[in-house]
Amino acid sequence: MRNAATRTPTRRSELNEKLTVRELCAELKISRSTFYDWRQKGRGPRCIRLPNGDLRIRRRDLDEWLDGQEVA
Repeated sequence: MRNAATRTPTRRSELNEKLTVRELCAELKISRSTFYDWRQKGRGPRCIRLPNGDLRIRRRDLDEWLDGQEVA
């Protein structure tokens, strides 16, 4: 379970969780077109392409990417 205040995974299995594009977009409250725009411009989180062409985003990669987006 996540600590809601920090959004930090509390279990190792959560670090290895793989999100779908739909799940990522829902979590960030962005449209799929925004996600794909960021991806095309190289500004989105790292993704894994599955053999069927679908994308997955590792939770740890998303968390690292979000940390890098913080502004002072």
